[in-house]
Amino acid sequence: MTDPTFGPQIAIALLASSPDAVIYAGREGQVLYWNPSAERIFGFTSAEAMGQSLDIIIPEKFRDAHWKGYDKALATGVTKYSGKPLTTRAQNKAGETVYVDLGFALVRDTAGEIVGVMSTARDMSERFNNDRETRREIRELREALKQAGVEAPTSPSA
Repeated sequence: MTDPTFGPQIAIALLASSPDAVIYAGREGQVLYWNPSAERIFGFTSAEAMGQSLDIIIPEKFRDAHWKGYDKALATGVTKYSGKPLTTRAQNKAGETVYVDLGFALVRDTAGEIVGVMSTARDMSERFNNDRETRREIRELREALKQAGVEAPTSPSA
């Protein structure tokens, strides 16, 4: 049950306060909501993003697959990653790669018709880059051990 004091103003405050980007796009893929965390992660102000295609944050090489999935979700009412985050590459205003964990949800009106798609994005760039650097260091250490004639220990995550 929802607290009776919870209303539209609280909902708006929750979206605006989210540490994750919250983006809502209509059926045609145009941005209709862009919270402050989306501004921070992607570099576009809300005013710049509103009404624009989601292509502003989708790297060119992923756009075809994105729109096929988007259209399929709208047609079937099911998202491929429902309830699961998708770690992927996005792009910011400067065209730089941003690694994000994305969550998706179809938004329905009171009649149950799909009116758009909501996504959340968490910037994972620092963790992704740190993990990549750690993997590189492990490869180098294994190669150095191999060159020294020492068998490197193996682990399932290496």
